[in-house]
Amino acid sequence: MTPTAPTAGTWYSLHPACRVRREKFGLLFYDLRGPRLLFAETGASLEPEDLREGLSADEAGRRGEAVSRFLAKLVVKGFLREQPVC
Repeated sequence: MTPTAPTAGTWYSLHPACRVRREKFGLLFYDLRGPRLLFAETGASLEPEDLREGLSADEAGRRGEAVSRFLAKLVVKGFLREQPVC
């Protein structure tokens, strides 16, 4: 499945079965549904709280195209949920 560009009104939030924490290199994602880890060199562009609380596609876009693409990839991998904002 190929990630699609986020549209205005999209909201990203951490999947309930996933966790994220800050590490020296960026963010470490882990999935409680199975032994899956994802190491992401995000620098200061994202914080764990951004994903725990939710992040809009508009806010991700203001942080840069790379952040938007990264969030779309996390949706495909199952670490994030993508929801339309009503």
